[in-house]
Amino acid sequence: MGIIFALNSKEPNLIKDQDLITELDNIKIERQLQMRYQMRQRQTALEIAKQRELFYWFGAFYLTSVAGAIASYRYKRKSSLILPLVPLTFVFAYQADLAYGTKRHRILVEAEHIMQFEEDLLELPLGVPTPSSIDLKRMQNDEQKKLHPHLPPL
Repeated sequence: MGIIFALNSKEPNLIKDQDLITELDNIKIERQLQMRYQMRQRQTALEIAKQRELFYWFGAFYLTSVAGAIASYRYKRKSSLILPLVPLTFVFAYQADLAYGTKRHRILVEAEHIMQFEEDLLELPLGVPTPSSIDLKRMQNDEQKKLHPHLPPL
């Protein structure tokens, strides 16, 4: 009778401990998600900054090319000297839209559309890896190392 009473008296503490562990796990997961989100934001900001820096350099190249093409056209009166400006203008406009325009927003909207309505495009070949498939591949790599130590693993 004393053993049963002892087990029953520890039961509320066990439940409290499990609740505490669950709460700590939830906090840990939330912190990891927040950290990953902030890292993604920083990487995106870095990419935008890179695009803007590239835009400055490309803008200087574009303006120099335009000035050179116009000067050559005035001197030689050949319209073929201005013709390369057409594709260059499209590239310049694309870069400007990417660096300062709404291109990033349009890309995000399209990505959300794909995720909502075209999920089949996002599937991985052979599906999501499972622990058993990962272990199988690891064992195959170990076996290959034993048979052919000079070859890199796949």
